[in-house]
Amino acid sequence: MTVWIPQPLFSYTKRQQKVEAEGSTLAELIEDLDRQYRGIRFRIVDEQDRLRPHVKCFVNREQAKCLDLPLAATDEVHICQALSGG
Repeated sequence: MTVWIPQPLFSYTKRQQKVEAEGSTLAELIEDLDRQYRGIRFRIVDEQDRLRPHVKCFVNREQAKCLDLPLAATDEVHICQALSGG
């Protein structure tokens, strides 16, 4: 399925904004992204296996509330990351 990557994570995907990944749940999809782009999972998921507070995932334009959300091969996933600082 198609996964849209936020600009702060482009360094993991070799500057690609759109990548392909697989998984029957959002958690599996993120694991597949990490297999392809080592280290990206840590920027999306915290040590308690929850989405980081500044990260939002949208599946077909609906916000995903949990990592066990079922996915279909035709889904489109957008990962959004808030920026902070001063």
